[in-house]
Amino acid sequence: MKRSRPVVTHTVAELVAALGLPHEDAVEFEVRLRLSKKIIEAVAESGLTQQQVATAARTSRTRLTALLNGNTQHISTDLMLRILAALGYSADIRFRRVKPAA
Repeated sequence: MKRSRPVVTHTVAELVAALGLPHEDAVEFEVRLRLSKKIIEAVAESGLTQQQVATAARTSRTRLTALLNGNTQHISTDLMLRILAALGYSADIRFRRVKPAA
């Protein structure tokens, strides 16, 4: 059996390319990655317990803990935004064309 070598990526764009996914997936992955990083930072700085944050965001502590551990598989972008709002943040979205329209 031939062993495959692990592929190491350093950016979302590299990950998407390595997986052979369409460019559009990179946009979603990048937004979700930035949201999750900000949530982790905001929770750490808040001085609140995970249960307090979860209650304020109307979610379970289990889901919040998963997110804080980097597991966003079953966490919607809407929930991420709701957690940020519960922590007193709002999100600004900017758009920048990176290639011609399809």
